[in-house]
Amino acid sequence: MTKEYLFAGFGGQGLLFSGKVLAYKGLIEDKNVSWLPSYGPEMRGGTANCSVILSDDPVGAPIVLNPDVLVAMNLPSLDKYENAVKKGGIILVDSSLIERKVQRTDVDVYYVPATRLADANGTGKLANMILMGKLLDVLGDYNEETVNKALAKCISARHADMLEFNRKAMEIGKNYSENE
Repeated sequence: MTKEYLFAGFGGQGLLFSGKVLAYKGLIEDKNVSWLPSYGPEMRGGTANCSVILSDDPVGAPIVLNPDVLVAMNLPSLDKYENAVKKGGIILVDSSLIERKVQRTDVDVYYVPATRLADANGTGKLANMILMGKLLDVLGDYNEETVNKALAKCISARHADMLEFNRKAMEIGKNYSENE
C-alpha cells in the first residue's frame, strides 16, 4: 500500500513541519518514507510545499505528481494542484483562507477553518497541525501514541514548550466537524 501526500501553501504556514511529522509517523510505523520539501526563495510568504510518500514497499522516487491527498492552505495552491489529485483522492482546504469550493466531484473534500480554529483556541500559528489532525482522522489513522512520538521527534528541545500546543491543535482537528 502506497499513499502520496502533498501539503501546499505559503512559507511560514508550517507545511514542511506537517510533512515531517507525517513522515516520522510513517517511520515509527515501519513504513518506507520519502519527505521532499520545496519552497520559494522568500523567507516568509513565498510558495512552499512538501511531498510525502508512505509505502509498504521501497519508494522509487520522492516526487509526487498526482497525490492521493492534497492539503491546501492558500488559494494559489488549490488552483495549482486541485486537478492533480488522483480520482477518489482527498482534498483538505483551510476554509479560513480559501473561500472558493473545490470544483471536482470525484474526490472527497473537507473544509476546515483551521486558521480561525487555531486563533480561537489559543494555538496561534498551528493551523497546519489542525489540518493534520483532521487528515489523520479522515484516513482512520489517528493513533495517539505514534502521533505523540512523531511530534516529540520533530519538535526540537529548544521548542519543547510547543509539544503540548501541537498535540492540542491536532486534537482540535481530529474532533472538528464541518457542522460546527
